[in-house]
Amino acid sequence: MNKPVIDLTVIHAVVFDTDGVVTDTARGHAAAWKHVFDAFLRGRSTPFDIRDDYLRHVAGRPRLDGVRTFLASRGITLPEGAPDDEPGAPTVHGLGLAKDRLFIDQVDKYGVAAFPATVALLHELRHRGARTAAVSASMHGRRLVGSAGVSHLFDLLVDGDDAALMNLPGKPDPALFLEAVRRLALPAVRAAVVDAALPGVEAGRKGGFGLVVAVGNTVQDGQAAELAERGADVVVTDLGELEVRGRVLPLTT
Repeated sequence: MNKPVIDLTVIHAVVFDTDGVVTDTARGHAAAWKHVFDAFLRGRSTPFDIRDDYLRHVAGRPRLDGVRTFLASRGITLPEGAPDDEPGAPTVHGLGLAKDRLFIDQVDKYGVAAFPATVALLHELRHRGARTAAVSASMHGRRLVGSAGVSHLFDLLVDGDDAALMNLPGKPDPALFLEAVRRLALPAVRAAVVDAALPGVEAGRKGGFGLVVAVGNTVQDGQAAELAERGADVVVTDLGELEVRGRVLPLTT
């Protein structure tokens, strides 16, 4: 069986989502969301399901969008609240802050690891002249990539801080991915997107990227058909399954 391929005679840059693709943090995000939502849902609805609710409603979205989208799926509406709400308060901000506190506590306690297959792919891409970028909806994107020790493998990073400053909408809108290729001075059709979440895959397709790769190496395993339906050209369980061919030739004057 032939391996899925990134052809660098056509694709000149690869834009990686962070959680669940570069850093092994998606499971930590999902666990923190489950803790917060289950406490809130007690007596209101059934518990938060990591394999279904996380993938469909939360993964890949900005934190507050994740709260709104998941609660809407249960027919629940909460007041927005404010950034200074008490973590865990029954508001959109309160639940988001509680999740953020839990997740950062995990990061501080256990650290952040990068997926070995992703690191190997990044080295191969850069050796062959491809540009690379990291994208994260999280305000902690730079911290996570730095903690994993892989910042040097990216030409740039676009994260939640950039989105807030530039008023960029979250996935499935392709704005974050498109901002990355804009900074790389490349059209989207010459770039690939790699993501592990349904909104990210959908964003890659909507953005007109030349290749959309979905990776299911975290809580999203077993969702290959739906990832393909949302727009993935290639679905792999590990980025080590990808073959890189060709190289990006330097520009000549």
